Amino acid sequence: MVKALSFKGDKKAPKKRKRPAADDVEVNGENAKRISITEPELEADDNQWVSAGKLSDITGPVLLVLSSTPPSSISSDALGKVFAQSIENIVEGLPDSAEPHDVRQVWVATRVVGSEDTFTFKGHHGKYLGCDRYGICSATREAISPEETFKLSTTEGATIIFNIQTGHSKYLSTSTEKDSPDVRGDAESVSDPTGLRIRMQARFKPQHKVDKAEKVRAKISRKELEDEVGRRLEDGEVKRLKKARRDGSYHEAMLDVKVKGKHDKFA
Repeated sequence: MVKALSFKGDKKAPKKRKRPAADDVEVNGENAKRISITEPELEADDNQWVSAGKLSDITGPVLLVLSSTPPSSISSDALGKVFAQSIENIVEGLPDSAEPHDVRQVWVATRVVGSEDTFTFKGHHGKYLGCDRYGICSATREAISPEETFKLSTTEGATIIFNIQTGHSKYLSTSTEKDSPDVRGDAESVSDPTGLRIRMQARFKPQHKVDKAEKVRAKISRKELEDEVGRRLEDGEVKRLKKARRDGSYHEAMLDVKVKGKHDKFA
C-alpha cells in the first residue's frame, strides 16, 4: 500500500521505547515491575481517515470519493484543472477505506457562515473548487463567488452518500463513458453517478472528539488508583473504578472503595 499522506501540523507518530516506564513493586515477596500506561495511540487516532456520516461532520481536509469503478477522487492540479484521479490508498477497492496519497486529492472543506448545508472546498494550491453554468469544474479562483459554493445533501442507506449541488442548481457527477472518469457539474437530478463519499481526518469529526475524551478519561493506571485509595486493590475493584471513570461516576465509586477498605482494616 502507498504510504499515507501527511500534512503540515500533523503530530508525528511516537517512537517505540525499548523499555516502558515502570515502578518497582513487591509481589509475593519478589521484586517485579508494574508498567505504567501511556497514551500515544490516542494521538495516532487523530490522523486516521474516517467517513463523514452527516453534514455537521464535514470540516477540515477531505477526500471526495466518486462513485466510479475503481474508486477515484475529485482532484486538482497546480493550474486549477479538475479531474478524476485513481485512489491508490484503499483496501480491496472499498471506498470507505480510501485515504489520499497525493496532495492534489485533498480539499479543505469550510461551511459557509450562516448555513448548515453550504460549503466551499479549497485546493492544495489555495484556489477554490468551482463550477460554471456549463458544468465545467475548475479551481482557479482565490475568492469565493456563488460558483465556488456547493450545497450538500445526504442519501440514507447502508452507507451515507452525499450529493453536491452547484451554484447553478445542478449536481456534480462522474461519467465513465471514456477510459477514465470525467467530473462534471451538469447533472439535472440526484442519481447514482452524483453520489460520493466524503473521507476526512478523524480529529475534525465531532464524534471522534467525544470518543477521544472518553478514552482519556478512562485511561488511568492501577498504580494511580492504588495511590489514591491508599492500599492494594483487587482486580474487580480496578475494573469497577475504570468503568466508573468512563461512565462519569468515578468519585462515588472511589468513595465506596475507600469506605470498604476502612471496614476491612478493622474487621
